[in-house]
Amino acid sequence: MNKPSRLIVAALALWLASCAGTPPQPPKTVNVIVFPGGFNWPIWVAQEKGLFARSGLEVKITPTPSSVFQLTNLIDGKFDIAMTAIDNLVAYREGQGEAPKLGSDLFAFMGGDNGFLRLVTVPEVKNFGELRGKTLSVDALTTGYAFVLLEILERNGLQKDRDYTTAAAGGVLQRFQALMEKKHAGTMLISPFEVQAEARGFNRLANATDVLGRYQGLVGGARKSWAGANRDAVIGYIRAFSGAVDWLYDPKNKDEAIAIFLKNLPQASPQAAETAYRVLLSPKEGFQKKAQIDLEGVRTVLALRSKYGKPQKTLDDPARYYDPSFYQAAMRR
Repeated sequence: MNKPSRLIVAALALWLASCAGTPPQPPKTVNVIVFPGGFNWPIWVAQEKGLFARSGLEVKITPTPSSVFQLTNLIDGKFDIAMTAIDNLVAYREGQGEAPKLGSDLFAFMGGDNGFLRLVTVPEVKNFGELRGKTLSVDALTTGYAFVLLEILERNGLQKDRDYTTAAAGGVLQRFQALMEKKHAGTMLISPFEVQAEARGFNRLANATDVLGRYQGLVGGARKSWAGANRDAVIGYIRAFSGAVDWLYDPKNKDEAIAIFLKNLPQASPQAAETAYRVLLSPKEGFQKKAQIDLEGVRTVLALRSKYGKPQKTLDDPARYYDPSFYQAAMRR
């Protein structure tokens, strides 16, 4: 072997040795804050089936007691990603949030669901007329799904402070618990909480999408500054979440999916898990396929915020609050 050939072989050997000795990169830790409930099913699947790990992520989940806690801590950088109503991101972006904190770089990077919103009342209230003089609970009156409640009631002839009052009671789990204790006459619940309520004799008066049409509920949201500096993590999160949604919709995975549901919600009964499967994986109204955001649904959110938000603003451009580049990159294989 001549000298140049020996040098090439030696160099190749050194390179192979260095590659073999390179330790694997540790997973990127991503702190995600969510509202507790069965609508976190895709996250549980992505954890259980190793989809986050496959994307190089270690996702740590924190439940939030309210939208105020969730959004203010997201803005402050204590959490990286929030699974939250896009209305919350818009509210704090526009200075209309419940807390006096501006989230000027908040944005959505993927969809989640259409809200799964149901107006549920105590057993004694069986129709809209019987809500007169009663108190209904919301998370925060200026954000989240409160405007959906106001609009549904208005379309059924009821005006806030004239016909009924509202009280802040926290996130959906807290509102559900308050409703079960009959502290309030009604509230907006997110599936599958209404299933548990109806089983106890509570009444469902309306489904939001039946009244409003297309509506964007939960999205994946973050600060643009963090997402820009952690682009691969955001893309990996979208891929894992979308893959989990695909997995859930595959009928052959039903039994394992229900087992994962019950593992994460041990207080739920098998019957409740079966019902949640039917509702959350409905072909028409279930989790958004491929985690794709519904921009027409976002327009509905903006129309409600333009009507009820304070200070009053006209909001009509979904593109202001959604950056598709992360999602498009995630969908390229």
